[in-house]
Amino acid sequence: MLNIIKKSFLVFLFIGSLFAQEAKEVSKEELSTISKLELIQKANIQVKKAFDYGSIYILATVIQGTPQELFLTKDKKVLLAGNAMNANTGEPFTIPADLSKVVGKEALIYGSGKDEYILFTDPECPYCKQFESYFPQIEKNVKIRVFFYPLSFHENAKDLSLYYMSKKTNEEKINAMLNVTATSKEFIQRKIDEKTLANLEQSLEEQMVIAEELNVRGTPTLYNIKGKKVSWVELLYKNGIKVK
Repeated sequence: MLNIIKKSFLVFLFIGSLFAQEAKEVSKEELSTISKLELIQKANIQVKKAFDYGSIYILATVIQGTPQELFLTKDKKVLLAGNAMNANTGEPFTIPADLSKVVGKEALIYGSGKDEYILFTDPECPYCKQFESYFPQIEKNVKIRVFFYPLSFHENAKDLSLYYMSKKTNEEKINAMLNVTATSKEFIQRKIDEKTLANLEQSLEEQMVIAEELNVRGTPTLYNIKGKKVSWVELLYKNGIKVK
């Protein structure tokens, strides 16, 4: 009989070697076997994908319409819900996001480096602006594909996103994103014709749908190009920058 442990927050202390390897998606046959486990069937859990991390499976599931990550022991006898982290580094243990259909749909690209990332940002999010203040220091090392995800409780975030996107060149969009706020004269006096605005709104909606499909819950949310979620502070430390 399969057992399940449910807690609001559960930390697994695995040995470092468990996390040293890349997640490997299981075969269709193994996925089918997992999906047919008794508790998964009885609880009506839909298993969309499963990844092998050597000593444990991590499952991408849907439970009552809500996406949720679950952990399954290799003997398939214990199913666990919660959060996991590397005992050595504190790094979250999650399923890599599928970014195969994301690249090319960004609002703008920042940087000329080889270290590539996907960023979901809000023009009025204070942590987003704090991260962006360090952009000039990492410009030559990174390539950041920027998607706008204005949060509903930020009054001017949507209009600022549309304004940034209305600029003609990538460089102009970057300059606006880094320097223009809701109190800037150029934003207050902005003029965008109805047809252009409609196209921009459609593009912004597409970016927000992408964010929701990736289960982005806040900003800034940053992924490396392999789909692994990364802390922006961690990215800055990687480039020798200490956050003040």
